[in-house]
Amino acid sequence: MAPSLTHDERVRHSCARYERLAMEPGVAAAMYATMFDIFVRHVLPAIRVSTLVLQRSGNRHVPVGHGHYLAEHIPGTKYVELPGGYLAHVGDTEPVLGEIKEFLTGARSAPESDRVLATVLITDIVGSTERAAALGDAGWRDLLAAHHEVVRRELERYRGREIGMTGDGFLATFDGPARAVRCACAVAQAVRRLGIDVRAGLHTGEVEYVGEDFAGIAVHTAARVAALAGPGEVLVSSTVKDLVAGSGLRFAERGTHALKGIPDEWRLFAVEP
Repeated sequence: MAPSLTHDERVRHSCARYERLAMEPGVAAAMYATMFDIFVRHVLPAIRVSTLVLQRSGNRHVPVGHGHYLAEHIPGTKYVELPGGYLAHVGDTEPVLGEIKEFLTGARSAPESDRVLATVLITDIVGSTERAAALGDAGWRDLLAAHHEVVRRELERYRGREIGMTGDGFLATFDGPARAVRCACAVAQAVRRLGIDVRAGLHTGEVEYVGEDFAGIAVHTAARVAALAGPGEVLVSSTVKDLVAGSGLRFAERGTHALKGIPDEWRLFAVEP
């Protein structure tokens, strides 16, 4: 299973259920025994059709040496090695599809971009370096795991989309700014029970999804806002504050700031309890 999915209990449960329902243990054992008894190396040089061998570099089930062997013994083979683990249909699938399309058609189309309006949330653990030094490697790993579990639980609760990690924090998007603000507040409150504080920053703007990649000035703006937040504070741009008018959320003004690399000056607001 891809490393990015191993934290997802639903994915693990689904994969385990699929394996149990696919066949009985005895049938599975017989199938694998038959597979390992099949020997077709002598047939490879006789293949006379165009062949594409795609290999994931991190595939521990079928190591890259197997792909190299096929490419070396099938005449005219195109060998492509891509990053990733065992499952070709998860993670960064765009390069896989691109290689197959180019092999079949001779051309590879550029991935379509998807520009949407979203609220971007960025979190960061306050004083993480000092805390890691005090706890040691094992203790810090345990604390990070607990922190990640808390954040992912709140993201699911408020229907946020986890985009990735930002050091020891999270980058996520929401299709509703009020839910994004409430999620950030819930995270800030929940992690205090772990003895840590997070700072959070939010901004709403147009973002671009290209495959698994995610970009846009809104991401950089949210990062700059988060960097100005204090321990346990949820800081938002004036854009977010204006969009959640009537939601019942309350804010305290934190002044006007020049955000590094971002045009103009921005009024920032802290969410009040």
